[in-house]
Amino acid sequence: MFVSTESRFQIFRPLEFSTGEVTGAIGDSITVLPLVVSLGLLTPASLPHLLVGFAVFQVVWGCIYGVPLSVEPMKALAGLAIAGGITYGELVAAGLLAGGSLLVAGRRNWLRHVSGAFGEPVVRGVQFAVACLLVVAAVDLVVAAPAAAGVGIVAAALIALVSRRAVALALLVIGGLWAFAVVGAPQPTFPEMGLFPTGEPTVSGAAIEGLTAQLAMTVGNAAIATSLLLSDLYDVDVSADRLAESMGVMNLIAVPFGALPMCHGSGGLAGKYAFGARTGTANIVAGALYLGLALVSGLLIAFPMALLGVLLLVVAASLARVALGSTDRPLFVVSIGGLAVVTNVGVAFVAGLVWWHFRG
Repeated sequence: MFVSTESRFQIFRPLEFSTGEVTGAIGDSITVLPLVVSLGLLTPASLPHLLVGFAVFQVVWGCIYGVPLSVEPMKALAGLAIAGGITYGELVAAGLLAGGSLLVAGRRNWLRHVSGAFGEPVVRGVQFAVACLLVVAAVDLVVAAPAAAGVGIVAAALIALVSRRAVALALLVIGGLWAFAVVGAPQPTFPEMGLFPTGEPTVSGAAIEGLTAQLAMTVGNAAIATSLLLSDLYDVDVSADRLAESMGVMNLIAVPFGALPMCHGSGGLAGKYAFGARTGTANIVAGALYLGLALVSGLLIAFPMALLGVLLLVVAASLARVALGSTDRPLFVVSIGGLAVVTNVGVAFVAGLVWWHFRG
């Protein structure tokens, strides 16, 4: 099973069934559900289709690799779409272009040669820039309904005293209960399948800028860092190029059917491990969870927007914490974020690259 240049067909370990696999699946959802729900509520994207995409490929990679490999949103593209920096059509186009680029790069083993081209501070700057844009989008939602937002902020603060990692998931549960009180139990429905169910791809300058910024994050975090973490935590050898190939195939298949551009990621993998996942069984559990949510996604139509704003603030804080906590050049990272808010992520990314290569 394509995991390394030397051996594409290798089963790392058999599936196991334990409490840790269930809790590990929940740990991974903390990094996925907030952005997925936000995208489904704030853009033309279909929430059921987004959830089905994650459900399918959680199971696929769990079975193929035999370890709890993460499947996460492409955060730069998702953040830009949520914040209004790109349209849904541009998100689709960028996802397809990312899929093609990653597939070619993985097949040709290019990542081993370009891993240092972007520079770690530049990648962290892009992460911080996305966090800044999410804050801007969140503030608009919070200001529109300050009382409901206040409830969410108090709840988040209290939950953080027990577990900071659980805040986003707990806010989703609170919002879901709120929606249930408003609309009652939804009738389970399965999304209709078809090509581009909620919008055709739109290639534009903004889509290319978003793609470029996303590829920097994907190469650094979803491929190289994940490959290293798989070796550290699970003692398995999965090259960055093989992970790029997986992500390319995933997006070229899933995005045309309404899924969100997806990637692997070290954060989701670490979350699964921290919550007890040791085999691909955790991915199967996560897939079942996402599929179940897709069937009742109509409930989330009544999700309170102010609480969604608080949720986005939590996601932004998490992204910013990772960006600033993983670099020795915090002022540079913050500068890229500020420049992205004033201009856009593409300009900030190019400026960061120029600095990286000509810093002397």
